Amino acid sequence: MRYKIRYSPLAQDDLDTVWDEVWLVSKSYDTADNYITEFTGKIAEKKRFPKSGIPLYYRGLFTGFYSVNFKKYKAFYRIRENYIEVARVILARRDFMKVLFGEIMDEND
Repeated sequence: MRYKIRYSPLAQDDLDTVWDEVWLVSKSYDTADNYITEFTGKIAEKKRFPKSGIPLYYRGLFTGFYSVNFKKYKAFYRIRENYIEVARVILARRDFMKVLFGEIMDEND
């Protein structure tokens, strides 16, 4: 089965932020465009084997999220019935657990 890729509104905003950050460093529209194209291409590779991403665990339990690493960023996705939902795209050095789970993480710390 070949899954479709869907980006949440937050993930789309995140990709816009990534593009802006790459453009700020490179001052090149082509570089920023190519970066996003390569990143989304790497995510699209999961269409055939969605469980080939990196599973995200918290305290030994699977969270339902997988990730794809690309340079300084991580894309987090969930497998739905017939599509892959990219939920967020986050700078790898950020506390991505808090970004993904917010208040839940605060309550458990």
